[in-house]
Amino acid sequence: MKVFMIGGTGLLGSEAARQLIARGHEVTSVALPPLPDGANLPPEMKIEFGNYLEMSDDEIRAFMDGCEGFVFAAGVDERVEGPPPIYDLYKKYNIDPMNRLLKIAKEVGVKHVAICGSYFSYFAKAKPELKLTKYHPYIRSRIDQENAAMSFADDNFDVAVLELPYIFGTQPGRKPVWVFMAEMIINAKGKNILYPKGGTAMVTVRQVGEALAGAIERNKGGNCYPIGYYNMTWKEFVPKCAAAIGYPKAKVITIPDFMYQIGGAGIMRDYKKKGIQGGLHMVKFAALQCNNLFIDKYQGAAFLGVTPDDIDAAIADSMKLSAGVVKGTSKVISMKGE
Repeated sequence: MKVFMIGGTGLLGSEAARQLIARGHEVTSVALPPLPDGANLPPEMKIEFGNYLEMSDDEIRAFMDGCEGFVFAAGVDERVEGPPPIYDLYKKYNIDPMNRLLKIAKEVGVKHVAICGSYFSYFAKAKPELKLTKYHPYIRSRIDQENAAMSFADDNFDVAVLELPYIFGTQPGRKPVWVFMAEMIINAKGKNILYPKGGTAMVTVRQVGEALAGAIERNKGGNCYPIGYYNMTWKEFVPKCAAAIGYPKAKVITIPDFMYQIGGAGIMRDYKKKGIQGGLHMVKFAALQCNNLFIDKYQGAAFLGVTPDDIDAAIADSMKLSAGVVKGTSKVISMKGE
């Protein structure tokens, strides 16, 4: 089938395109310039550089015309900070596009939609007692994104939101999530790295590509899929990060929750001084960060056809590029909204 994608040059979009093309589909994408130095894109993907937010509905309609599939691999995550209320920024990049793009997709005859979301949405629904949408603008925005997307689903219009966890693997020239971890390890010289208890679900970049392609091919109706394949505690994970950047004997000291909360309060004070807001309430976030945010692969990944991958190698790749960013030896571009 013909598939239109927004964000095809990004870390996740490019891998989804690669997977779709390998399965015989044709992919056309709109993406923001510049292309990261060294980015390895599938040569068969047709790319139009531009900002879809600045395009007319007719221009978007022309891209989607004749397509059966649509992948939204754009938007912004909790790393983006800005003037309060920060929710407005998330609404612009993550929610409003659902109402606009899915309306157009449905009008032109697209049948299958896959959207990159966040596993924070899954835990907001699974743990209502934590009131995550009350305290965290980013998590509220992801739930609202899901609700907007699901409102379009019906028997003739399949919509899948992938609730993605931490993702490992790299795209040369694009800044990884884990620069903060590399900086912390390097500053500690690999000794006595302080980190809370808890852990997370995780997947590789290739597995996200498989999940997006699988959602286009397999999903029926409107569904939100919690995506996880590997589960790892922070105490298991952090030494792998340290070893990847030259500190194989690193020791992790598990701190109590209140110490994490104290650090979070400091971050929020800095935000206030700068007149900005983050997507997460860093004190309340301890309720997530200090617990095991695990997802079984059979909750979504396996159904979508995700296969095993080398998670340790993907972690190592992410950390090596992150360390290069810290040391100034790697030239990268940061995330921005499509």
